Amino acid sequence: MKAVPLRIQLILVAAGYVAVLAIAALMLFARHMQYVNHPEEVAAASGMYAGGDLILEIFIGCMLLVPTFFLVLVIRNSEALYNGYSLTLLGLSLTAPLCLGVLSIPAVNQGTMLLGWICLDRLFVSPLVVVGLVFSRLLARFDRAKRLTFYALLVEIPTLVFMTALFLFSARAHRG
Repeated sequence: MKAVPLRIQLILVAAGYVAVLAIAALMLFARHMQYVNHPEEVAAASGMYAGGDLILEIFIGCMLLVPTFFLVLVIRNSEALYNGYSLTLLGLSLTAPLCLGVLSIPAVNQGTMLLGWICLDRLFVSPLVVVGLVFSRLLARFDRAKRLTFYALLVEIPTLVFMTALFLFSARAHRG
C-alpha cells in the first residue's frame, strides 16, 4: 500500500482548516443576524446573549483543535515542520500576556474598542490553547520542538493563573 505524500496530507489539513473557518463564519453570521433581527430580545436578555456568544467562541475554538490534531500527526515526523509549528505556538502563547497587558489599560477595558474585544476573546480561549499546547508537547519528537512548546506552556499557564487571580481579586474588591 502506498503512503499518502506529505504534500497531499498538508493540503487535506489545510482543507480542514478552511472548512472549520467557513463553518465558523456561517455560525457567526447567523448569530449576527439574530442580533439584527431581534434587537428587543438582545436588550432584554443581554447577559444570556453574552453567554451564548461565549459558548459559540468556545465551540469554534474546539472545532479548530480538530484540524490542529491532524496537523500535528502529519508533521510529527518532520523536524523542520514541527520546529516551525512549535515556534508558531510560542508566538501564539506570547499574545496572552500581551492581551492581558492591553486589557489592563483603562481606556481599552472600559471602552468599546475592537482591540479590547480581540484581547478579551484571546484570553477567553486561553484554556483551549493550553490543551493544544499540552497535546503538541506530548507528541513532539525533537528536542528543539519539545523545548519551544515547553516555553509556550511556561508563558501561557502563568498568564492564565495571573488572569484568574486578577479576576478573583477584582471581584472581591468590588464586593466589599
